[in-house]
Amino acid sequence: MEWRITNPNEDAIWLWGMSVVCELWFAFSWVLDQLPKFCPVNRFADLDVLKEKFETPNPSNPAGKSDLPGVDIFVSTADPEKEPPLVTANTILSILAADYPVEKLSCYVSDDGGALLTFEAMAEAASFASIWVPFCRKHDIEPRNPESYFGLKRDPYKNKVRPDFVRDRRRVKHEYDEFKVRVNALSDSIRRRSDAYNTREEVKALKRWRENKDDEIREIPKITKATWMADGTHWPGTWTIPAPEHSRGDHASIIQVMLNPPSDEPLKGTAADMNSMDLSEVDIRLPMLVYVSREKRPGYDHNKKAGAMNALVRASAIMSNGPFILNLDCDHYIFYSPALREGMCYMMDGEGDRICYVQFPQRFEGIDPSDRYANHNTVFFDANMRALDGLQGPVYVGTGCLFRRTALYGFEPPLSIERTNWLSRFFPRKRKIATARSTAEVAPEENYDDGEMNIALIPKKFGNSSMLLDSIQVAAFQGQPLADHPSVKNGRPPGSLIAPREPLVPSTVGEAINVISCWYEDKTEWGDSVGWIYGSVTEDVVTGYRMHDRGWRSVYCVTKRDAFHGTAPINLTDRLHQVLRWATGSVEIFFSRNNALLGSSRLKLLQRIAYLNVGIYPFTSIFLIVYCFLPALSLFSGQFIVQTLNVTFLVYLFAITVTLSLLAVLEVKWSGIDLEEWWRNEQFWLIGGTSAHLVAVLQGLLKVIAGIEISFTLTSKSVGEDVDDEFADLYIFKWTSLMIPPLTIIMVNLIAIAVAVSRTIYSAEPQWSQLVGGVFFSFWVLAHLYPFAKGLMGRRGKTPTIVFVWSGLLAVCISLLWVAINPPSGTTQIGGSFQFP
Repeated sequence: MEWRITNPNEDAIWLWGMSVVCELWFAFSWVLDQLPKFCPVNRFADLDVLKEKFETPNPSNPAGKSDLPGVDIFVSTADPEKEPPLVTANTILSILAADYPVEKLSCYVSDDGGALLTFEAMAEAASFASIWVPFCRKHDIEPRNPESYFGLKRDPYKNKVRPDFVRDRRRVKHEYDEFKVRVNALSDSIRRRSDAYNTREEVKALKRWRENKDDEIREIPKITKATWMADGTHWPGTWTIPAPEHSRGDHASIIQVMLNPPSDEPLKGTAADMNSMDLSEVDIRLPMLVYVSREKRPGYDHNKKAGAMNALVRASAIMSNGPFILNLDCDHYIFYSPALREGMCYMMDGEGDRICYVQFPQRFEGIDPSDRYANHNTVFFDANMRALDGLQGPVYVGTGCLFRRTALYGFEPPLSIERTNWLSRFFPRKRKIATARSTAEVAPEENYDDGEMNIALIPKKFGNSSMLLDSIQVAAFQGQPLADHPSVKNGRPPGSLIAPREPLVPSTVGEAINVISCWYEDKTEWGDSVGWIYGSVTEDVVTGYRMHDRGWRSVYCVTKRDAFHGTAPINLTDRLHQVLRWATGSVEIFFSRNNALLGSSRLKLLQRIAYLNVGIYPFTSIFLIVYCFLPALSLFSGQFIVQTLNVTFLVYLFAITVTLSLLAVLEVKWSGIDLEEWWRNEQFWLIGGTSAHLVAVLQGLLKVIAGIEISFTLTSKSVGEDVDDEFADLYIFKWTSLMIPPLTIIMVNLIAIAVAVSRTIYSAEPQWSQLVGGVFFSFWVLAHLYPFAKGLMGRRGKTPTIVFVWSGLLAVCISLLWVAINPPSGTTQIGGSFQFP
């Protein structure tokens, strides 16, 4: 950079200036990206040790009952049209069949749309679970998502030794096919049922009108088109035809226990007969399953997914109060059934009480083999996240994350002693020491002279539910590791969690309904310092940042077999909108109090840099777009970013290229990713940087300056109905304005190459070195944009008409602009001047 700054191109100072400014920013951005990668970590969990420690008979646990803490699993969905109920049902089934103590597992489905379709699909899933879960346990099935299992292309009979496996599998497959038919037919079934009930109500109303009609002229009463449940009552949630108190933003609270809490003792099934499986040696109990739809009313800010998650946190605290919470999107299912146990290995470690969450990597299905748009994102999940694990821990990425409940409540880690640094020596401050036993008595993010909290302030933070407040200290105690070694300072006695939990009674469910009402969060700190944090479209990153800022650390858990599988948008338009949402959230974070520069001293330096990079990276798009146009400007003007392509410049360029290549090879080696995956990531970094990131910066500035709120739509989840083409969605072309900047870059560079080549060929003194330099860099830009250009081609090269229209308009505009800036003269025209006779 020093050589570039001290050796300007006097013939094109404007070109040199733009290039140097861009390169300075790229250097700064590169440093921010590389610094947090200094301490990569690979972790391995030993499930045998966990079993020996928590599920082996001992003096305090003679029966060998599980002493593991409870886990509440949250599944979030919002729109059955874009998130098909069958996908959600399969996720639920994989959870109910997870390899974890049944009595310690609870599943909560958050339906933020309040749709009867989702409700009845969950009821069908609960019914089918009675055959699917025992089948998985009996034959050790993996994965335990029926759609994925029956769709496996490998031999399903491999390593299966039980003679009745074939018969059992055939029967379960038949039951699943019928289950799919019922779920897929629910929409029509609800519509026909509602039409029948509405017709009946209209007939009754018309009959009453005729009986009560007098001499006065009265209008025939109009009956609201309601949505009806199977028991002949109105659905309290959102109706198919929205009505007052029955629309997406205006409906009552709903909690329905689909599967009751299981008994504490194993329950064996029955022996086989002609129509059933032999379950005489299989535990047929099922975990608790609860459907939840929080109350929504006009005039209240419901805070999207973050608000729904906080409602689940409160409801689950009342009903099951698992000290750990796993959150999953509706399309992310458990692919490796012992995944929860591996996460618990870290939480139950001797020093695990300082871990706020265990983040699992995201793995995706249904992506084209070439991964054209870098949907697997392996560079982030296998390189960046492993590197952060060596610092204060990985960031929270929205799904596949096992939380400590008390960390979500906003408390500080136990026995967190302030580390001294040069700043704290001159500016000391008091810091309270919080233990897990005193968690319910310590205020998060508050400093008091005596280090304790006034009990009267607890309702101000968490609301006025006494059952919720009482559950906090219980969750804190149950989430502690075992005190089986002197080094464990904050542990619980062995065998303290083997007692059966209290039965679920109607009053408990009533209190759970109370805490998910729309007014419950008024004048509390939910969404501010408690639970998922509000105010950003990327509430996941902000929530994780707040925990790290309080001194917690997190862990990245990469299992031998993928822990979870989900779906990703393989269509170019959907992928760009997904990146736009992430980038917009990052810009919001940068301009908010969640900027890492404003973090507390408990945030480690390199962790702070990593979070700072999260907020800054979209701004690189401004310089990236300029830099992508520089090769074309060089070719148009006949100049270059340096005076001449001398040896010094080429040596520096070669050294930088070799250094970056070696770093890339080193990163590829230690992270285990393929070179092709790394290159795809580089390509989409430029595609996203020249499209979605730029728009995100503009939207973020509009929100900060003008207060314009930003809304995003859900990405549709595929249900795999196109059996002829597994990747049919890849070729669907949906035009969006996000495509204009990269399309402009492609057209400008192509036209510039054509102009430069023609000018050089017909020039009296051709400047081949400048042509080669400009064309090389133009081709380098175009190589990065190749997947984008291929996406514009559509299926089998059938380019949509709108692409030709925009390409033609851009070509004409660029040509006219260049003619206006640099009009041709008689001596510079290609092939000499031309005159009419």
